[in-house]
Amino acid sequence: MIREPAVAGLFYPGNRQELIWWLKERLSAPPHRIYPAVGIMVPHAGYIYSGDVAAEVYRQIPPPDVAVLMGPNHTGLGPEISLMPQGEWLTPLGRVPIEEDLAREILAEAPFVEPDHLAHLREHSLEVQLPFLQFINPHIKIVPIVLFPTTFTKVVSLAGALASVIGRRSENILLVASSDMSHYLPSSLARQKDFLAIEKILAMDAEGLMRVVLENDISMCGYIPTAVMIEASKLLGAKKATLVSYSHSGKVTGEEPVVGYAGIIVHR
Repeated sequence: MIREPAVAGLFYPGNRQELIWWLKERLSAPPHRIYPAVGIMVPHAGYIYSGDVAAEVYRQIPPPDVAVLMGPNHTGLGPEISLMPQGEWLTPLGRVPIEEDLAREILAEAPFVEPDHLAHLREHSLEVQLPFLQFINPHIKIVPIVLFPTTFTKVVSLAGALASVIGRRSENILLVASSDMSHYLPSSLARQKDFLAIEKILAMDAEGLMRVVLENDISMCGYIPTAVMIEASKLLGAKKATLVSYSHSGKVTGEEPVVGYAGIIVHR
């Protein structure tokens, strides 16, 4: 099936040429450095708010052949962990095929993950990553996964399955966790809470991230995808996490309260 864009023209430019211009402005400059990325955490708000943070991450990683996209389920549709196993996703830049062999291997390795497309039809957290990935690699393939909150046991199990499958493949496969940080707080409080979570990510402490988010009521929507990304990245040989950008919506709107955004690369 073809998954039509749900938020083109809303979260990011719906016009192809306008979108290309926007991406060129942010991704064509020489990077500060190239990190040997295993996984990344990037925000998924409208590009006007969080796009610069995401671009800083994508500008500093090698273009992957395949991206395993993991995001939170905002819509309430579908099962606890939903993987869309076949088809193509459409954006103004063209079609992005699902890497169906990799998807099948993940489903076989992690039977608690369910093949499903309903959870993906209107979910924006993965869609907004696609233009970045298409720009840095026009031949990119994806495996889309969205997750409801779940247990650390399932986080570890999914991470183990991903690492096992990815470890057997020869392509450059990137783990992408899509998450915004605190939602609708005064900027000073948002930053304080966000850095409690960011410190755990930089320490590559997935269980600690889940605990600090719950104990401090941090409205980080993608903490579960981020925890999976951390655990799987460690199994795949990542040794360090680097914060490349932090911002919030108030820097664009000049208004409070704000939503926080962080861009992090987990690398060898």
